[in-house]
Amino acid sequence: MSFGKWIGGALGWSLGGPIGALLGFAVGSFFDNSQVSVETTGGARMDQTRAGDFNMSLVILSAAVMKADGKTMKSELDYVKGFFAQQFGSQAATEYLKVLNDVLKKDIPLQEVCTQIVGFMALPMRLQLLHYLFGIAKADGHVHGSEVEVIERIAQYLRIPTADFLSIKNMFHKEVGSAYKILEIESKASDEDVKKAYRRMAVRYHPDKVAQLGEEIQNGAKEKFQSIQEAYEQIKKERGMK
Repeated sequence: MSFGKWIGGALGWSLGGPIGALLGFAVGSFFDNSQVSVETTGGARMDQTRAGDFNMSLVILSAAVMKADGKTMKSELDYVKGFFAQQFGSQAATEYLKVLNDVLKKDIPLQEVCTQIVGFMALPMRLQLLHYLFGIAKADGHVHGSEVEVIERIAQYLRIPTADFLSIKNMFHKEVGSAYKILEIESKASDEDVKKAYRRMAVRYHPDKVAQLGEEIQNGAKEKFQSIQEAYEQIKKERGMK
């Protein structure tokens, strides 16, 4: 399934702005069949937008996380390649990886890129993007502090609430009180509040909500849902809850 369906309004993106400036070259005929017209924004003329424009922002943020610890791991490249292949198909994934290799060599204006993303992407999609980025960070089996720092900056620039960031972070990078942070509650919460938090988070991240958005997206939702269940079971066991 096309990744474009996952983000819906991404067809309205322009390959201009900081994303276009960073890429610095024509994407070519790869996206020629998905051109759509857009209106002038802020007095600046936008000649055309393409369905792949969001995908390019995904490539850029992937590169930012991969560069965080000063080295690019094969495991990270394999993770990105697998995700792209599931979403776009093997041929398209090969083209995106070529762009990724080019972006990895450049300085990334992270705040400007994220600001452009916020203008066109709803919060639930930004949360899914954050989950994907932590997946890259943990592809080598360990989430490094430098990677967490970069992803936290991305989360701030993407205007993701702190509680949401900490919840997703603790699904990948365990720390003291991770189970409570995943459920977005304090450790002093009552048993009833724990149950309410679990029900709220389980509904919020249930895989059925993204069943139509592609296999990889649904797998990501399943991972979050499983993390929420595990956090709840851990708290129940620690407290002796039934």
